[in-house]
Amino acid sequence: MSTRADKISHVDVVVIGAGAAGLMCARVAGLRGRSVRVLDHANKVGKKILMSGGGRCNFTNIHSGPENFLSANPHFCKSALSRYTPWDFIALVERHGVPYHEKKLGQLFCDRSSKDIVALLLAECESARVSVRTHSPARIEQLGPPHRLVCNGERIECESLVIATGGYSIPRMGATGFGFDLARELGLAIQPTRAALVPFVLEGRKLAQIEGLAGVSMDSFSQAGEGGFRENLLFTHKGLSGPAMLQVSSYWQPGDSVSIDLLPDMNLVEWLREARQNRPRARLKTVLSEHLPRRVVERWCELWLTDRPMAELGDAAIDDVEKMLQPWRIWPSGTEGYRTAEVTIGGVDTGALSSKTMACKSRPGLFFIGEVVDVTGHLGGHNFQWAWASGSAAGQTV
Repeated sequence: MSTRADKISHVDVVVIGAGAAGLMCARVAGLRGRSVRVLDHANKVGKKILMSGGGRCNFTNIHSGPENFLSANPHFCKSALSRYTPWDFIALVERHGVPYHEKKLGQLFCDRSSKDIVALLLAECESARVSVRTHSPARIEQLGPPHRLVCNGERIECESLVIATGGYSIPRMGATGFGFDLARELGLAIQPTRAALVPFVLEGRKLAQIEGLAGVSMDSFSQAGEGGFRENLLFTHKGLSGPAMLQVSSYWQPGDSVSIDLLPDMNLVEWLREARQNRPRARLKTVLSEHLPRRVVERWCELWLTDRPMAELGDAAIDDVEKMLQPWRIWPSGTEGYRTAEVTIGGVDTGALSSKTMACKSRPGLFFIGEVVDVTGHLGGHNFQWAWASGSAAGQTV
C-alpha cells in the first residue's frame, strides 16, 4: 500500500519562507505562469511584516538606494534595486487602495495596519495562483534540479528552489538559521553574522550613570565605525536605543565606542561664552536646559559638570562642558542581540550569487533572496525594499 510520502507532487517553483521577499518572489513567478508553492514552518505568513513599524509597517523608503545598504560587496545590490524601485512597490500599494503616509526621511508607513501589506501580498499571490502553506516545515532531500523536498510527509519536486528564510533576528517570531545552514552545507561562503538595528546594553558603572533617564528621547548625531546618523537617541533601563542607536549598531563592533553629539549643529563654546557675557548670573544648569532635556542636564551636572553661575565659568571650564556633550562617548557592553534585533547583518556571500537573478552560481535552480543574503539596509524601510527588489529579481527567472 502506497503512502503519501511515496507520491511526488510536481511544481515549477518552491519558495521556502513566506516573508516579504518570499511572497514577492512567488507573486512575480506566478504572474509569469509558473506553478509556485510557498512553504513556511510558522503558523502565519509575514510575521516580521506584521510587527514592523510598530504595527504600521515601514514598507519602503522613497530615497532607498545602494548607499543605504551594507555588504562585503556594496555594488551587488545595485542591479536588483534599480529594476524594482520604491515607486514600483508604491504603485502596488496604491493599486490595492492601501492608505499610507510619509513619516520622515522618506519613510512610508501604512495609515491603518501592517495587515494591509500582508493582505496585499496574499491577494497578489492568489491572483497569480500561488499556493501558500503555513505549518509546513520543509526538509531538502535532494538538490537537483529537480530539487526534492519533504514537507508534512509529502514529497515535492521542483525545477527552482528559492531560499527566503531570513536571518536569526527575533527568534520568538520563528527565525532560524535554515538558509545559513544550507549555504554552509553546500560550501558557500558566509559573511559573519551578528545582530543589527538593535539597542545597546550598558553594564555596571556605565549603566548607573544613566539611571533615572529611561524614557528620555533627544536629538543627536551619533557615530560608530564608518556610520554616522542624525536621529533621536532614547535612554532605556538597559542602555541606549532609539533610531540613532539602531542605525549605528550596524557599524559597531564589540569593544568600539559610540560617539554621540548631544547638541548637533550647535557651536556650544560660542553659545556658552555669549551666555556668560549676557547672563552672568544664570546658572549652567538653567542655560543648558534651554537646549537639552532637564533630566539629562541634572545628571550631567551631578557626574561631570559643576552647576555654577555662568560668570564663574572660565574658558577652560566651558571647554570641559563641550567635551562631555560634543561628543559624549560611551563604550557599550554589547547589544540586546537577536532577541530584539530588526535584522541580521552578514549572510550568504554575494560572490556566490548572480546580482541579476539571485541564482546560486554553483547550484543550478537554487536561489537566495532577502535577509539571508549579505545585504543589510539602514533603518527606515530599506530592508523591505531589498526584500521586494531581490524577490522580484529572482521571481523573473525561477
